[in-house]
Amino acid sequence: MPISDVIERSRSSMAKSVESVQSQLQKIRTGRASGAIVENIRIEYYGSPTPLGQVGAISTPDARTILIQPWDKSTLSAIERAILASDLGLNPNNDGSVIRVPIPPLTEERRKDLVKMCRKIGEEGKIATRNIRRDGIEALKIAEKKEHFSEDDRKRAEEEIQKLTDRYVKDIDSVLAKKEKEIMEE
Repeated sequence: MPISDVIERSRSSMAKSVESVQSQLQKIRTGRASGAIVENIRIEYYGSPTPLGQVGAISTPDARTILIQPWDKSTLSAIERAILASDLGLNPNNDGSVIRVPIPPLTEERRKDLVKMCRKIGEEGKIATRNIRRDGIEALKIAEKKEHFSEDDRKRAEEEIQKLTDRYVKDIDSVLAKKEKEIMEE
């Protein structure tokens, strides 16, 4: 495998780690309403667990309310039960045609718990990025023996992978800092 392929594969995988962290952090509730909070809650829909985002329209009419308008009104009670059963601590209001989910302000203790959860997600993303670095360096060592390129080429490629690692870890840190600020400022 050419050196450039190893570096590109590492870069691509590290970028996916950052995207994964961003995606997971979006689902963490802040004091502000966001459809991402509830869109992956699964409800029983015609016998199969289906994400909420696939059974209705989710909108945020204001900063403190999520509005769920199901395409099939018979799913209202299942949606309500699923939101209550989730660990989000939300109390949906079913008015017979839509479900309104008020987002209560966060307590200081809950904010600190959410920040801890965010940091854990961020650390998992950093670990994944470092594992990708390790795998890339291993692939370079194997390729050096098979492809017979110089040790200097391998070391330059390892330095390149280390620079990518540093960059993507820094990206995870900035995404994490932004989310923590968002949680603590409400």
